[in-house]
Amino acid sequence: MLKTIRVILAVICLLAVTMLFLDVTGTAVRYVGWLAKWQFMPALLAMNVVVVAVLVVVSLIFGRVYCSVLCPLGVMQDVISWIHGKVAKRRKFTYSPAVTWLRITMLALFVLLIALGLARIAAFIEPYSEYGRIVSSLVKPLYVDANNALAAAESPDSYTFWHVDYYVTWAMVAVAAITFIVVAVLAWMNGRTYCNTVCPVGTILGYLSQFSWLKPVIDTSKCNHCGSCGRHCKASCIDSKNQKIDYTRCVACMDCIGYCKQGALTYAHRSKSSVKEADESVDKSRRQFLTVSTILAGTAVLKAEEKTVDGGLAIIIDKEKPVRQTRITPPGSRSIANFTKHCTSCQLCVSNCPNGVLRPSTELDTFMQPEVSFERGYCRPECTTCSDMCPAGAILPIDRAERSATQVGHAVWVRNNCLPVTEGVSCGNCARHCPVGAITMISLDADNPDSPKVPSVNTERCIGCGACENLCPSRPFSAIYVEGHEVHRNV
Repeated sequence: MLKTIRVILAVICLLAVTMLFLDVTGTAVRYVGWLAKWQFMPALLAMNVVVVAVLVVVSLIFGRVYCSVLCPLGVMQDVISWIHGKVAKRRKFTYSPAVTWLRITMLALFVLLIALGLARIAAFIEPYSEYGRIVSSLVKPLYVDANNALAAAESPDSYTFWHVDYYVTWAMVAVAAITFIVVAVLAWMNGRTYCNTVCPVGTILGYLSQFSWLKPVIDTSKCNHCGSCGRHCKASCIDSKNQKIDYTRCVACMDCIGYCKQGALTYAHRSKSSVKEADESVDKSRRQFLTVSTILAGTAVLKAEEKTVDGGLAIIIDKEKPVRQTRITPPGSRSIANFTKHCTSCQLCVSNCPNGVLRPSTELDTFMQPEVSFERGYCRPECTTCSDMCPAGAILPIDRAERSATQVGHAVWVRNNCLPVTEGVSCGNCARHCPVGAITMISLDADNPDSPKVPSVNTERCIGCGACENLCPSRPFSAIYVEGHEVHRNV
């Protein structure tokens, strides 16, 4: 019964989180967007004290149910392992000792990267972000293609489906593919190996789960050493021969309880009278190391917190991204420093940006982190989608009024690209489409009122939305582009 409940909840959570990345209508975010904010590491980076506290308390009561229910990468591994079991007809796991040195090393590396403000690198082993990249880079392109095929096939007066543009780089596909292959191979071969050797969340929650109130308990008076529990333990943490369970690796999947025909395994409070005590005590120095590591991660986060072309005036070719001196971060991120230190590159904002403005960076120093680019659209002043859904605190929640008053950058005019200058024709596209009226057209030659009109930017009023850059007919580079600000301002 416990296993059935766990499986149902896990499948629901996996499908819900997956749809957060796949959905092109915004419906999933509206109803289940909160699930992203309940992921452990993003919540820790966002200093979401309530969520972190709840997950810690849940782990201290029920064990690592987060890993077996809420974590999408963990549930994905269970699915892969289950498929292997169906293909192989009979799946057997075997007990293996914990690779403690590797777990501690990976956690220490993760904490060090967070402390150095390198969350974008630490994100390579953060489970939620890994799953997000897998879905957004490998699955969503196929999902969008299917959606667009249905949109093309339906009648013109039907709006059930509509064409959607989606951008993904080969670099992102490569990273996601490598991640998926590594995790999938480990899950196919031996279940939760990745969770119990590499994953920092698994190590932290595994440490806490040693002290959980409820956990699988072996009744030595009923156990006949048949080994069924160990053969079905995807975490390889049950030593049935010696009647021991390594609770730092147990993910509370309840599989062992369901397969024990003797009724020797129960999910209960572990008391001395009913359980054979372990021969080896937990190494105190290891406990202290893990505790300090967890505290250090929180301290590091606190430190990080401180610190459609019209006019027909040009040949229609693809726009190219201008070289910006300062990159642009989404409204709500407050500053480049805050965004860089908190973003885990999960790609949730990229997958759900309704304007096609966010894309994963291919630059080495910001690799995989979302960047704002206006080749395919512009950041509409009324849109707060990315700030509403970011689970890691890289983009903080803002309302529409605050969004429309946030200056993420300012427009810069490039004389040599401007059509009135190069072609001697009238344009004014940038001024017509500026949503805040920050651009006016003035005579190129102040002494000659008949000279071509060119844009003049009021940088105090401009919010850096990119409408001018996106809608400029000049190709391949716009005659006006947005230069980012290190720290966002209010106008």
